[in-house]
Amino acid sequence: MLPEDEKRIMEELSNPSTQRKAFEKVIRQYSEQLYWQVRRIVLTHEDANDVMQNVMMKAWLNLDNFHQASKLSTWLYRIAINESLDFVRHQKTKGMSTSMDTVGSIANTLLADNYFDGDETEAQLQEAIAQLPDVQRTVFQLRYFEDMKYSDMSEILHTSEGALKASYHIAVKKISEFFKQRD
Repeated sequence: MLPEDEKRIMEELSNPSTQRKAFEKVIRQYSEQLYWQVRRIVLTHEDANDVMQNVMMKAWLNLDNFHQASKLSTWLYRIAINESLDFVRHQKTKGMSTSMDTVGSIANTLLADNYFDGDETEAQLQEAIAQLPDVQRTVFQLRYFEDMKYSDMSEILHTSEGALKASYHIAVKKISEFFKQRD
């Protein structure tokens, strides 16, 4: 069952006369949390902004395809994660050097980024996360940074809660090993 305010927004999104204003509400409500999810995957502010434009465009163009069986936030997270992972894969297939390809320089890149507000430990954590396979990286980020429930992740990533728990456990173990090697 959808929360009352989400039902109202969905009704407004379904009505052509209120659709644009309702979508503006969606953007205001979800942009920041989606931005940070995208940013954790693509790492740089500029790339995150590019991906976010694609996310919002894709959401707008596919409003008619949204089936209200899941929450609007779940649907938007799914789009954001898929767009982010597609961006990273596309960069790799084009042979472009991205921060994901040059894992050794991720911490330095983040520390030099004017939009990065973490310290050296946070930059090293991002470096460790970047070394994880896509699924483990995504599961770790959703659980660690967003404190998302496995049931919600299951909806977003279309996989079982057990598989997600295993991925998270393996990711934590790999990140711990990363830091042990640094000591």
